Amino acid sequence: MAWQGWPSSWLWVASCGLLLLVLVLLASPSSCRARRTLRSLFMARSKRLLFRIGYSLYTRTWLGYLFYRQQLRRARNRYPKGHSRTQPRLFNGVKVLPIPVLSDNYSYLIIDTQARLAVAVDPSDPQAVQASIEKEGVNLVAILCTHKHWDHSGGNRDLSRRHQDCRVYGSPQDGIPYLTHPLCDQDVVSVGRLQIQALATPGHTQGHLVYLLDGEPYKGPSCLFSGDLLFLSGCGRTFEGTAETMLSSLDTVLGLGDDTLLWPGHEYAEENLGFAGVVEPENLARERKMQWVQRQRLERRSTCPSTLGEERSYNPFLRTHCLVLQEALGPGPGPTGDNGYSRAQLLEKLRQLKDLHKSK
Repeated sequence: MAWQGWPSSWLWVASCGLLLLVLVLLASPSSCRARRTLRSLFMARSKRLLFRIGYSLYTRTWLGYLFYRQQLRRARNRYPKGHSRTQPRLFNGVKVLPIPVLSDNYSYLIIDTQARLAVAVDPSDPQAVQASIEKEGVNLVAILCTHKHWDHSGGNRDLSRRHQDCRVYGSPQDGIPYLTHPLCDQDVVSVGRLQIQALATPGHTQGHLVYLLDGEPYKGPSCLFSGDLLFLSGCGRTFEGTAETMLSSLDTVLGLGDDTLLWPGHEYAEENLGFAGVVEPENLARERKMQWVQRQRLERRSTCPSTLGEERSYNPFLRTHCLVLQEALGPGPGPTGDNGYSRAQLLEKLRQLKDLHKSK
């Protein structure tokens, strides 16, 4: 059957032309090279296709939930006390408590210590989050979900059922499980003295949100709960967007103050700083941070929070405007190689290099 909109004759001609091109390539003196080229193209396309199929199964079917439950069981057995040792940050009447969950995720409790009210961010292990709620002696009234992936949303059902008045917030575009209160860009959630603003940051998923706790009511720094948008010296993968989309989302958080505390969704600091050293080996701020991170990780201590001011100094994904990165990546993608990269192209190139670095 011909493809929709293609006459059978045109499809036949196109197929013959493609077959002829392949035969010419394979029969040429550089046929070995041609074979390698064709094989690499085929493998690259196959990997992309297999990934898209796997990603769809994970996000759209019950198989994703089963995979999450398996991850949860393994992590609880391997890390009965959590993958990292965390320290809460106590401000004037507000407490931020990181909770290590799964193999490298972080959930968070944001607590109004006067009203004894708590908000949970990305509570993927309901057992660990509930243990922290009971230890703190607080009432869970809201869940803020950055995006739909099970390693961030897996605890929504159990916690919302256990805490009858608990509301589940997130983007309606993302298919977040047990969502009760949809949020749009710049909507504000108020809990006690806590004022938390949702910011739309698509790219990792279509409806990804980050949450900004306003520091003014408690006379302290603002806190950014970044999910899978931004990590210490890294950024999330672009699963449901383009490099341009992700760049725009990163620019959204770049507009926040330098003293904003960054509370990421994963413990990726050592790996990310290692890659940053590949593209900016002379960056002294990165080197100092790496030394501190390595000391922390030797004792399995958490590396969060960072600050946005720090991230601007060494996170390559926030430095796409810097000439040093342009020079480090060599000639631009144009036909002559002398027209440089756009910021979006630079971001995409960094992501590709990061994947290669991780696979070594």
